[in-house]
Amino acid sequence: MRSVIAVYVENKYGVLTRVSGLFMRRGFNIDSLTVGETDDPKFSRITITLNGDDYAREQLINQLKKLHNIKQVKLLESGSSVERELMLIKVANTAETRSEIMAAVEIYRAKIIDYTTAALCIEVTGEPSKINAFIEVLKPLGIIEMCRTGVVALERGGSIMEK
Repeated sequence: MRSVIAVYVENKYGVLTRVSGLFMRRGFNIDSLTVGETDDPKFSRITITLNGDDYAREQLINQLKKLHNIKQVKLLESGSSVERELMLIKVANTAETRSEIMAAVEIYRAKIIDYTTAALCIEVTGEPSKINAFIEVLKPLGIIEMCRTGVVALERGGSIMEK
C-alpha cells in the first residue's frame, strides 16, 4: 500500500540523515523524498512516499516521532490531501515524432522549456499518475533523459501541521 508521510523538522544539519537512516535500518525503500524550507527558515518539511503494509507504516511513523529535531509526523490520506510532482523530460526531436510530442504536451498541459533540432525538453507537473501516464505516451517517441522531483503534498482545507 502506498503511503505519503509529512515530517515537520528543525532545519538543522544531520536531520535528513537521521530520517533516511531510520528507513535504511528498518529495511524500507523510500519511493520518493522531497525536502524544503517552510515559511519559517528554522523548519523544513520532508515528504516521503513509500510502499508497505499498515503495521510497518505505523511502526515507521512511531519511530520517526521519537527522533531528535522532529516536530510533527503526519500520514496524509489520499482523499484528503493534494499531491503534486514536477518532471523534466528530454525527448528526441525528429520530423516524424514532433507533431505527436506537441499533441501530448498540449493534452497533458505540459510546457516545452528548451527546443533544439535534436531534442525537446518538457516540463510537466501534476499528480504522480499523470506524470507516469505522460512518460508512457512519450516512451515510443524516444525519451533521452528525465528527472522527477518526488511528491509534495498538503492536506486539503484549513488543517495544518503544527510547529
